[in-house]
Amino acid sequence: MRTVLIAAFVSLVCSLFGTPLYIRFLVKRGYGQFIRDDGPTSHHIKRGTPTMGGAVIIGASLFAYTVSHLVTWWTPSASGLLVLFLMSGLGLVGFADDFIKISKQRSLGLRAGSKLAGQSFVSIAFAVLTLQFGNRAFLTPGSTSISFIRDTAVDLAFAGPALGLVLYVAWTYVMIAGTSNGVNLTDGLDGLATGASVMVFGSYVLIGIWQSNQSCQLLTRAGPQCYEVRDPRDLAVVAACVMGACFGFLWWNASPAKIFMGDTGSLALGGALAGLAITTRTELLLVLLAGLFVMITLSVIIQVGSFKLTGKRVFRMAPLQHHFELAGWGEVTIVIRFWIIAGLFVALGLGVFYAEWVVGI
Repeated sequence: MRTVLIAAFVSLVCSLFGTPLYIRFLVKRGYGQFIRDDGPTSHHIKRGTPTMGGAVIIGASLFAYTVSHLVTWWTPSASGLLVLFLMSGLGLVGFADDFIKISKQRSLGLRAGSKLAGQSFVSIAFAVLTLQFGNRAFLTPGSTSISFIRDTAVDLAFAGPALGLVLYVAWTYVMIAGTSNGVNLTDGLDGLATGASVMVFGSYVLIGIWQSNQSCQLLTRAGPQCYEVRDPRDLAVVAACVMGACFGFLWWNASPAKIFMGDTGSLALGGALAGLAITTRTELLLVLLAGLFVMITLSVIIQVGSFKLTGKRVFRMAPLQHHFELAGWGEVTIVIRFWIIAGLFVALGLGVFYAEWVVGI
């Protein structure tokens, strides 16, 4: 528990005090956000606001993870390092995308093929590596079984190891792409995605601690409802690092934002969420915990699908937050109300997680 608290505190302090220094660095070099002309006109005043702020979140998280383990003399785990690898790798792809956008002053960053290749390489490497590094209990960071609150009977390796690996890699890629796009689409208003991320990562701090206390690897506490997760406590540390970093960044990202996280942050945070869901065996539970991101992603799918099928739009504009902007809601009002929705989804997800343990369903 001490490691979790140190990690959260160090990442919070680094992000809170490191962000303004990073803002000055970006302003000095003229690295400002490009605003599309086809978006809400109220966003045009944000043109030139420093972006690529996700680099601070990643840097603070990595530094806090290192410091917390050095202070407590606790060896980093395979699960924790893999989630950080996924977050950093996708963040690097997003950084390249952001840098091209601001240097070329255009809405298109990396070419679609290059961006897809970068995301695929990181995601596939993560997926393959999660099936390695078995511990003394023969647990690996990932599992070919699709999980809800723990592994279910649906095992992707049912047709053999080779096909099972392919299906697992494909499933992992879909999860990573889905969460990354969800956070990216949500990051359209000042502080919206950052505040929602704080809540979801906070839920994984609680899940990791609970799983650690009820781990099947602890013979004195093993029971029918114990959790077969390789490194739950270290995953709580990773979640605490990212939660603290997002909290500190939110101070500067809240309206009126002094900096945006950009694709650097949205891809990294989405990857970290998917990584935590996979390694804590809560893949489908993430749909509830990250319900706001799911809701906003669905609004885009519905909008595009409706327009292609009927030629009509369901919303004034997608993603959903822009629909309410055009309906006359103030930006701060939308953000706060969406934060409330995000908190309700997190509470629902944690409630289901705990109820499963109590009832044994």
